[in-house]
Amino acid sequence: MRPPVPVPALSRRAKLVLGAVAVLLVLFTAIGTLTNVYVDYLWFDETAYTEVFWTELQTRALLFAVAGVATGGLVALSIHLAYRFRPTFRPMSLEQQNLERYRQSLEPRRGLVLTAVAVVLGLFAGFTAQGSWQTWLTFRNSTEFGRTDPQFGIDLSFFVFDYPFYRLALGFGFAIVLLALIGSVLTHYVFGGLRLQTPGQKLTAAARVQLSVLLGLFVALKAVAYWLDRYGLVYSDRGEVFTGASYTDINALLVPKTILVFVAAVCALAFFANIFVRNFLLPAAALVLLLISSLVIGVAYPAIVQQFVVRPSADQREAPYIDRAIESTLDAYNLSEVDYVDYAQDATGDEVDTEAAQAELRNDTETIPNARLLDPNVLSETFTARQQIRNVYGFPEKLDIDRYTIDGETRDYVVAVRELNSSGLSENQDTWINRHTVYTHGNGFVAAPANEVVAGQEGGEPNFTTRDLPTVGNIKVDQPRIYYGELIQQNGQDVYSVVGAPEGSEPREFDRPEDGSDEGQVNNTYDGEGGVEIGSFFRQLTFAIHYRERNFLLSGAVNDESKVLYVRDPRDRVEKAAPFLEVDGDPYPAVIDGRVKWILDGYTTSDAYPYAEPRDLGTTAQDSLTGAGTTALPNDQFNYIRNSVKATVDAYDGTVTLYEWDREDPVLQTYMKAFPTTVQDFEDIPDELMTHVRYPEDLFKLQRDILTRYHVSDPVDFFNQNDRWQVPDDPTQDTDEAQPPYYILAQRPGDEEASFQLTSALNAFNRENLSSFISASSDPGTYGEIQVLRLPGNTPFRGPQQVQQSFITNNQVRPDLTLFNSQESRAVFGNLLTLPIGEDGLLYVEPLYVQGTGENSFPLLQKVLVNYGDRVGYANTLSEALDQVFGAGAGESAVDSGEAPTPDGTTTPAPSEPTTPTTPPDGGGTPGGAGLDQAVADIEAALRALETAQRNGDFAGQGQALADLQAAVTAYQSAQQAAPAAQPPG
Repeated sequence: MRPPVPVPALSRRAKLVLGAVAVLLVLFTAIGTLTNVYVDYLWFDETAYTEVFWTELQTRALLFAVAGVATGGLVALSIHLAYRFRPTFRPMSLEQQNLERYRQSLEPRRGLVLTAVAVVLGLFAGFTAQGSWQTWLTFRNSTEFGRTDPQFGIDLSFFVFDYPFYRLALGFGFAIVLLALIGSVLTHYVFGGLRLQTPGQKLTAAARVQLSVLLGLFVALKAVAYWLDRYGLVYSDRGEVFTGASYTDINALLVPKTILVFVAAVCALAFFANIFVRNFLLPAAALVLLLISSLVIGVAYPAIVQQFVVRPSADQREAPYIDRAIESTLDAYNLSEVDYVDYAQDATGDEVDTEAAQAELRNDTETIPNARLLDPNVLSETFTARQQIRNVYGFPEKLDIDRYTIDGETRDYVVAVRELNSSGLSENQDTWINRHTVYTHGNGFVAAPANEVVAGQEGGEPNFTTRDLPTVGNIKVDQPRIYYGELIQQNGQDVYSVVGAPEGSEPREFDRPEDGSDEGQVNNTYDGEGGVEIGSFFRQLTFAIHYRERNFLLSGAVNDESKVLYVRDPRDRVEKAAPFLEVDGDPYPAVIDGRVKWILDGYTTSDAYPYAEPRDLGTTAQDSLTGAGTTALPNDQFNYIRNSVKATVDAYDGTVTLYEWDREDPVLQTYMKAFPTTVQDFEDIPDELMTHVRYPEDLFKLQRDILTRYHVSDPVDFFNQNDRWQVPDDPTQDTDEAQPPYYILAQRPGDEEASFQLTSALNAFNRENLSSFISASSDPGTYGEIQVLRLPGNTPFRGPQQVQQSFITNNQVRPDLTLFNSQESRAVFGNLLTLPIGEDGLLYVEPLYVQGTGENSFPLLQKVLVNYGDRVGYANTLSEALDQVFGAGAGESAVDSGEAPTPDGTTTPAPSEPTTPTTPPDGGGTPGGAGLDQAVADIEAALRALETAQRNGDFAGQGQALADLQAAVTAYQSAQQAAPAAQPPG
């Protein structure tokens, strides 16, 4: 036998150095961890959500301790018993001689090795278990759904709350037994209890008993797993086109699973009996029986039934189970009470009955007058150019739509807050003092009616009815400062601010420019309730360590009255205050009681709702705007969702308030038991907040995706997928991303007045024809009511992509697009809105903007496109475009006025355009004639002047250039009509 190779001993100095390094590493890690936890606690204490902090911390600690002690302790106990009952004498064999050196190495250190194994396994198990703290809380506080499963007859709460915890506990049970078995086998082998190559008896009595017990426990847990597998059939995907227990699962697998429970139990008893029988033949035979049974009745038999019984007539065999899946999926996504309306049954497709359409337009007093011409997804640069005021301010990439009732009239507005844009600081402004103590907040609320633009020299701009600094306008804002918002970030990380100063000291926070001055500024000192106080040296040291910033200790800007504002993004604040919620990706600002508040939607979700089809949250909610002003949601899989919470975040002091919204959601009720004071009751929602709630976009995207298949109620038709829909691609973008839903203020068929609603068109599957139009009401009285207008399948209504193609190929539009898309400018299509008109009509409205290609250019509304059936309207105003489609006078009767308000409240006539025929003479390309050539030259000159004025920030020059551009375009169109013969053949 080779003697062990001696390991050179470390010198005393080396041991001291290594020990010191190890201690320092542990110390720094501990200080960093404790500092982060303490800073977290201070945030929860400041926001009054310490209940969430302590409940989550205690639950995580409990699971960590239980799982860690159970795993590490039981595995260590098993190894200790294997060592404790090792044989005193071992046969002298080559195998045992080779193992002897390992025994000599382990014997002196067996306590240390055993402790290390227990600690490592315990830490690993503890860290794994603590991540499932919500599973434990929902199990402990489960609330009944009040609905029973159709197969097992038990309340759905068992599947949503209990079943996941049982599976979690079973998984840890298997892991503990398996680790204990491996540890025991290795220990017995090393210390002679298990002899694989030694002649004679292979196992000692102690080894046989211990391994029999562990194998018996493992098989007993398998019996429990088979029992739970019976309930797990409700999540089966064997049905292919639906989710949940199928014909094969119920008729060929449910009973075999029950049989396997008893077979596994008998097998476990056989292993336990081996303690006394001392013969492995009996448990081996039982194990073979279990294996054969699981393969024959658990795998082969269901496969035979599926192949030879179900597949030949699957639509009939699966019908009752498809019916379950449809009902459960609709209920899981809150779609059980959708109002389906058979729409346009008397329509004739592309042909337009002009007289009937004009009558519908005259009768429409709600939808057309509120048709939205301002696209919040396009106008961010326009808001920035006209309302940024200073470079430290900014607007998000995507603006928001909300509605306000002013002077008794409810209108939808494009709204935004003038936030602090941390990334917009210039190089000389980007110091620690400036970034964290001077430029601390934004200022102001900006709003423009969604169906108006300014006429005159500034033609095409939004009519900012609430604007400027200080904020003035028709929406009263008492506290316009924005300390909490979406743009207060740097490199994707939250930017903290140090605010506050002793009374009487000079304000240092930049607030706004001085009135009437381009150079002066007005400063401010924060006096809100938000922020964590850091007046003491200990807290200053804490934040210096947390942010790795010595200025907390050295800077004079940090004083006894200082506070630190952090976690300033509204979504981050709500997610932190309510970690059990998924938060919608699009917060929006609203003025409530004179204060700017961010409104957010919180979802409760589950991945364990029986028979419901699962969805990937992030993938399904993705559209052409995701990541461009709308936050992408995590790509978690789930099959139940409710908009259970409405949340607000005060833009000035950061106060987070959670309101119960869905009072019938058992998942929210369960969490409210775990966190009793976190969510306020529905009755506590302020009346003014109720007027600003919106149906959430991400939930709507999920629901429209579900309805593409689950609008079919007949199981056979569902199986055959005869009437499937799909979400159309965004026709205004050069991508294959889904078209986003749009908020509009419109009158739904059957309603007496307009409502604020979220809408989307749906196409036929793999076709561009329109199949349906979905809308979800946001008005308090009808909130959440979903209406689906179903179009007749035998009538080829145009879908969004086809309508867009009809726009860009129109003989009146195409030449303008050629002119707009030049070196000096580009055409920008706004949102393509689908508006139901009357009882059988669908009107498409799309704004067309022109934007210069210069660095500081911004889009301005120039044209309005309208489609109805086979008619296309293209004009300067919506009224004129409607005239082109429906005949002279139709637009004037539908739209209240052809005039657009200017910022001071007066009106100037909107630029007019000669009515042109919808279908002009065949022709395209560049028209001939001296008048046309001169008009083209004038347009190009105006575009160059516009680019130069925008680059120089010359607003007067921009207005003059836009006026010249408008005059040139009008002259071009007049010349084009006057000389049709000069047009080349199409």
